[in-house]
Amino acid sequence: MTTVIFRTATKFVVPIIMLVSIALFLQGHNAPGGGFIGGVLTASAFALIYIAYGLDFLEDGVLGRDAQTMIEHISHGVVSDYRHLFAIGLGIAAGSGLLAILLGVPFLTQGYVILEHVPIYGEVELASAVVFDLGVYAVVIGALLTILSVVGAE
Repeated sequence: MTTVIFRTATKFVVPIIMLVSIALFLQGHNAPGGGFIGGVLTASAFALIYIAYGLDFLEDGVLGRDAQTMIEHISHGVVSDYRHLFAIGLGIAAGSGLLAILLGVPFLTQGYVILEHVPIYGEVELASAVVFDLGVYAVVIGALLTILSVVGAE
């Protein structure tokens, strides 16, 4: 059982955690951060919601899934969605490396394109490392939410 203070604090802290997570993800190809720490922070925000409100609220209220029994939860349900997120992220991360091989450069070689005359920003650099970070982000979220969901259902 949690307190009203903890639940209220969770309502204010979770959006801040998510903003920091997205900021770390977006700056990760040029500075410390990236997909791993962004994914860990996102999963920690979901864990905080789980601790404050319970697994049923997390699945039904936040993720829009129907709360299920423990057996249905582990064998089908939302856990399979988390596993799919893990697999998709792994495919994106591996695909970004394989694309480099197809272009004749070593595995996971980073490339970038500079877009000029972009409204408001002027000049924007798009790096291929963002695609790899997106895959890592999805893998970490999928893995940690699977663990949280299975352990929390017991």
